[in-house]
Amino acid sequence: MNILHKHPVSDLGYNFIEAQYIPKGKDEYYLRNAQNHSGIEYRKLNSLEIEVLVRNRNTSDDWNNIFVSKSFNPELVKNCQFYGLIRIGKLEPYYLEYHNLRMPVGLYNSTIISCDFGNNVCINNANYLSHYIIGNDVMIVNVNELATTDNAKFGNGILKEGEENKTRVILELCNENGGRSVIPFNGMLTGDAYMWSKYRDDEALLEKFKEFTEKKFDTKRGYYGEVGDRTVIKNCKIIKDVWIGSDAYLKGANKLKNLTINSDKERRSQIGEGCEIVNGIVGYGCRIFYGVKAVRFIMASHSQLKYGARLINSYLGNNSTISCCEVLNSLIFPAHEQHHNNSFLCAALIMGQSNLAAGATIGSNHNSRSPDGEMIAGRGFWPGLCVSLKHNSKFASFTILAKGDFPAEINIPVPFSLVSNDVTHDKLVIIPGYWFLYNMYALARNAWKYADRDNRTEKVQHIDYDFLAPDTINEILSSLKLLEILAPDENGVADVTGWENSSRKTEILKVPKAIAVFKELIRYYGTIELLEHIKKNKFIGFDDFKKSLSAKIQRSEWLNIGGQLIQKTEIEKLKRNIKTAKIKSWDDVHNFYRQQGTAYETDKLNHAYTSLLEILNITPRQFTPALFKELLQQAIVTKEWMCKGIYDSRAKDYTSPFRKMVYDNNEEMNKVIGRLEDNSFIQQEFGMLDEMKKQVKSVVRKYKL
Repeated sequence: MNILHKHPVSDLGYNFIEAQYIPKGKDEYYLRNAQNHSGIEYRKLNSLEIEVLVRNRNTSDDWNNIFVSKSFNPELVKNCQFYGLIRIGKLEPYYLEYHNLRMPVGLYNSTIISCDFGNNVCINNANYLSHYIIGNDVMIVNVNELATTDNAKFGNGILKEGEENKTRVILELCNENGGRSVIPFNGMLTGDAYMWSKYRDDEALLEKFKEFTEKKFDTKRGYYGEVGDRTVIKNCKIIKDVWIGSDAYLKGANKLKNLTINSDKERRSQIGEGCEIVNGIVGYGCRIFYGVKAVRFIMASHSQLKYGARLINSYLGNNSTISCCEVLNSLIFPAHEQHHNNSFLCAALIMGQSNLAAGATIGSNHNSRSPDGEMIAGRGFWPGLCVSLKHNSKFASFTILAKGDFPAEINIPVPFSLVSNDVTHDKLVIIPGYWFLYNMYALARNAWKYADRDNRTEKVQHIDYDFLAPDTINEILSSLKLLEILAPDENGVADVTGWENSSRKTEILKVPKAIAVFKELIRYYGTIELLEHIKKNKFIGFDDFKKSLSAKIQRSEWLNIGGQLIQKTEIEKLKRNIKTAKIKSWDDVHNFYRQQGTAYETDKLNHAYTSLLEILNITPRQFTPALFKELLQQAIVTKEWMCKGIYDSRAKDYTSPFRKMVYDNNEEMNKVIGRLEDNSFIQQEFGMLDEMKKQVKSVVRKYKL
């Protein structure tokens, strides 16, 4: 046996912090004392209590270093070994229960070193419990090791006194070579990670981000780990340097190391069986269970990892789920779904509302001699079954990829497109506007379901899940310039170049139809936003309404900053303010997000109005009551077309013989998948159409259009 360090057993509970790191006039407990906010008044043990503790087979290196509350019951402490300064709150003859686990209040069969306990805790069979502050009503049962070291950073990418930079934890996002690395910190939002990884040419900005991060944390050594009130930890092996919030539930984990696990009464986080999680931040309301492996990561609030998922060097946005598969070096914006064991995502920026199907391998093929390839996908990205992509590739919003092995890098600038690899004819085929033409149900439901499933209680970053928003409208307007210069044949097919890095043909199908649909959508977007503006305000008449609209005629550029749509001019202003110290912290940056969220409704209205003027090729002076009436009537027609598309695309599942062949009759089919007429989402869309018709009728009458 190789004994690396040999010390007297009497020193076991002491020297947590090396003497050189303890400030003059302080002891090794000075940070612990500052951390403990229990409010419990502790006292020394009396002789009778010591006698009871000894009788119950407890030992201590010094009984004078055990402090207890006035309601301490020594009969509820049995077969424990204590070392160092121990403080124990109220112990009463009750039991705590959680998910049918019932344990008596008290400390039993444990080795405890320099810990503080709140009131009515259940500690049983903690083989090694060291340097922790435990809250009230906490249950810790059958844990091999629960310990904190003096240089614990709890998943944050900071350095403690005496540490070298090479020990810093970083996240190598979007690029396997680490060229877009960020320093993780508790509270990091997707927008923070995106800006830090994106603007690599701005050294002054990057230095400010690093400064903001280091200002958030103390470099002093000696902070204790914490377990919040009502947290339950059972049947876990190793938990080291982990800060745990209140109401968390940890069961059966193999190894948890260098983590912050955020949790509270309203947003409970859970970690389950077989998980091995190291160097990360777990957001509020997260769930991780069944053999997950996560290393160097951040999970934003209400996201999930399950069924053996691997998340490494990545940021997973809010309300996302990854099951079974492997994700490396990726930055994923909120609302991402990836559920299949044989899907793989690497070195990617996925900008939200995305879904990776089984067999999708995004990033396995690099074309450089170094693994420095990247892939960027706008929101709504949906690669189908067994899609294989080659880095570098880039996709506009709501791109869907048909099953296939795409042999070369791709750049798809047109949103809402279906991209297919035609192996038979050796060509790349794109259908612009595919979602609106053939899959309206899935597109509309995508927007609805992600908004419905947004469980965030603190929405610092405002997220617009609508498929028609400033980012996609700008992409559509840019696409029109590309499509309108094409020369399609009588079947609406045109050839393009520069969309795939190969010499083979790239075909765009249904060009005239796509152009018409895109123009109709821009008119619809602009009109609907104006109608919503009227709904929220009380205007005397059309002139009063028109005066409330922006006089600007220049359409604004927008960026997707971690799922939040923000005008490019505002981001440029933010960057300047950061570098000139007008914005001095991450809290200030987050306040900027909140301000932009508050202003979004007005900014989107202005964008919608200017987009409408642009597609109509008119000035504000030409926006007349008669034109507005015509636009309102056209908007109803467009909404009717959308609702019909939603109904028809779903109805195919009830009429296709290949869908129906697994059922003996319609009754069986309706029992299994539900009646089409009872589909709540379809009913909701038609209900919105009826409301829209009523509002248009009211506006036409009130404004005398």
